[in-house]
Amino acid sequence: MSDIESDTQRILQLRSELREHNHRYYVLDEPTVPDSEYDRLFRELKALEAKWPTLVTSDSPTQRVGSTALATFRQVRHEVSMLSLGNAFDESSMFEFDRRVRGGLDLDSDLLFEDIEYSCEPKLDGLAVSLLYKNGVLVQGATRGDGATGEDVTLNVRTVRSIPLSLHGAGWPSVLEVRGEVFMSKAGFERLNAFQAEGGGKTFANPRNAAAGSLRQLDPRITATRPLDFCSYGIGQVQGSLPDTHVDILEKLQEWGLPISRDLKRAKGIDECLAYYRDIGERRSSLSYEIDGVVFKVNSLPSQRELGFRAREPRWAIAYKFPALEELTELIDVEFQVGRTGAVTPVARLKPVRVAGVIVSNATLHNMDEVERLGLMIGDTVIVRRAGDVIPQIMQIVKDRRPSNARAVQIPESCPVCGSHVERTQLVKRSKGKETVSEGAVYRCVGRLACGAQLKQAIIHFVSRRAMDIDGLGDKTIEQLVDEKLIGSPADLYKLKYEQIIDLEGFADISSKKLITAIENSKTPTLARFIYALGIPDVGEETAKVLARSLASLERVQKALPEVLTYLPDVGLEVAHEIHSFFEDSHNQDVIGALLSPDECGLQLQDQGELSAEFAASTTLGGFLDKLHVPSVGPGAAQKLADKFGSLEGVIKADWLDMRQALPEKQAKAVREFFDNPDNARHALAIEQQLRDFGMHWQSEKKVVEGLPEAGHTWVLTGSLELMSRDVAKDKLESLGAKVAGSVSAKTHCVVAGPGAGSKLAKASELGLKVLDEEAFVAFLAKHNISV
Repeated sequence: MSDIESDTQRILQLRSELREHNHRYYVLDEPTVPDSEYDRLFRELKALEAKWPTLVTSDSPTQRVGSTALATFRQVRHEVSMLSLGNAFDESSMFEFDRRVRGGLDLDSDLLFEDIEYSCEPKLDGLAVSLLYKNGVLVQGATRGDGATGEDVTLNVRTVRSIPLSLHGAGWPSVLEVRGEVFMSKAGFERLNAFQAEGGGKTFANPRNAAAGSLRQLDPRITATRPLDFCSYGIGQVQGSLPDTHVDILEKLQEWGLPISRDLKRAKGIDECLAYYRDIGERRSSLSYEIDGVVFKVNSLPSQRELGFRAREPRWAIAYKFPALEELTELIDVEFQVGRTGAVTPVARLKPVRVAGVIVSNATLHNMDEVERLGLMIGDTVIVRRAGDVIPQIMQIVKDRRPSNARAVQIPESCPVCGSHVERTQLVKRSKGKETVSEGAVYRCVGRLACGAQLKQAIIHFVSRRAMDIDGLGDKTIEQLVDEKLIGSPADLYKLKYEQIIDLEGFADISSKKLITAIENSKTPTLARFIYALGIPDVGEETAKVLARSLASLERVQKALPEVLTYLPDVGLEVAHEIHSFFEDSHNQDVIGALLSPDECGLQLQDQGELSAEFAASTTLGGFLDKLHVPSVGPGAAQKLADKFGSLEGVIKADWLDMRQALPEKQAKAVREFFDNPDNARHALAIEQQLRDFGMHWQSEKKVVEGLPEAGHTWVLTGSLELMSRDVAKDKLESLGAKVAGSVSAKTHCVVAGPGAGSKLAKASELGLKVLDEEAFVAFLAKHNISV
């Protein structure tokens, strides 16, 4: 057998294998090989096709990368019009639709009563397209356009991974036009916008706009980089035989390699249709993609033909839309609220409008940078969006509706609550021995706890369930206590008397005693809870746990220099400076001192002890030298210094000749100049001394600590766990050294998915991450001697 014959057979085999893997991944969601194996097969095929260019075919899995840009799109006339659907917005419209269908099929008499069978599927919020296959090969892709004429986007649809370039299996019609939606998953949309923002490019308002904009690129190479997906929902022109029900046709399309909705179902009668609509509506926010309603179609094709069409829509189908997630309204004013850290935040006051079934009159604006980004002025017409339980948000303004008397949004010079000065925060970026100061996005009231709003919010946070967990101290009670000047700091809570509480609105004898007991019972918090309760800026519950677990005493946390804190997982230099500054503040020192004083509040912190083994094992001399940010010295050069001199003192005292033996001239000069500055040398030695005082010592290399096998690994919990709560599962993982995050990313080590897992599980599957169900998770814990 000649080389070309042998390679031809291998090319055909590789194409067949890759098509099968694509089918299992994109259509069945049941991949059988890891990404690395798929990539290996793909590279082998690409190399063989490069060797024999004449063997390359248009339907090869390698031909998805996009070709040269077009000047404009060619027009395509649809052989069968792509009609729109009629809409229903309430149940009465659905009952009326069913009545019309029954009447059209002569099923409206009592003697002939029979429930109609409907197909049900979510209405994806994307861009409708037509895919034309001839003899099983994709030859054309077109947009819907005006229903009669669309745009030729063949080169672009070929880049969409879930669209097969040739049909799978056998038995398909010689001509088959498949219709469906090109869309973008929520996870893909987030990744695309993050990438666009990072590169200074245009970000998209929603996944539909992103999908439409990506598919209509004149340069298909750009489309090839976008995370587009496809879902079939019907057919157009056909030359050949197909099943006689809509659901059976879609299932046949799936056999041939085309994705269909995993939520496709049959429903007998209108009541089952409405139950399906309610079920999808409840699950809408957890789906991995955006939908704006549900499409119902008469399932029988003969019945569809009998019912026929109106001018622009079929009589046998309807879209039951969900309440709008976006609406137009007017920005009446912008007011400013003050949070517990003093942040002065703009809040939009809107002309009330119904969005997603809820009357919306306020919307978040985040900060003044967001106001500037939107170009927002008071009086503007704005697009407001609300998804699920998310706070309403202004997405954009409608500039051509701006009135002549529109006013600019101005940040107040004085705090709207206490009258103190409002100042803009500064961002200090520290790297390689330099500090760069720039203006931050946040404005703060400088009044601190003298500001009633900050005091109230600080105490509300202090007593919350995940902080000190003082039951019975609701927001209104705290507002009364502050307004009556009974408390002026968190420490004053522990000085409250029964006689003061019983006089408050809503309190009687039993409730007053219960609150006194609850306050008393909160006097032995864990270190992590106490740190979190203090309300340190940028220190959430997870960072508080890291501080407590790693440093193991409040004294160490209070003393820790910023550079020492950066040895902790996920604590960057900016957060480290926030923590250090908080504990240096004299007012904060007084409040903490009062809380812990036996003569005043008498709090006793639990679980304080020795420095964690994980933290102690994390310090290497090379890593320490790198953290000093000496100009021109990165991790590699820092390790060379550590290997050469063996100690910080040795590096500081090294002469020029010794330094040149370790590093090139430029780097050696930078190190010498850095340590010739006495302030730098003193600061480095002070950091080292603190590390020694804490019980740390230089390791030759970072070590894996026994008992913490998941150190450095990030886990995510999603869905409902039945054998334990997610909080308990989180504690067990953290006891093994793992970090438990709230969102899935490429850095996630493993996802634990219980029943009802939604978008996080979908994203994990999309990224090819390890996923455990609860049974496998329990087995994992048992392997590490952790019982449930």
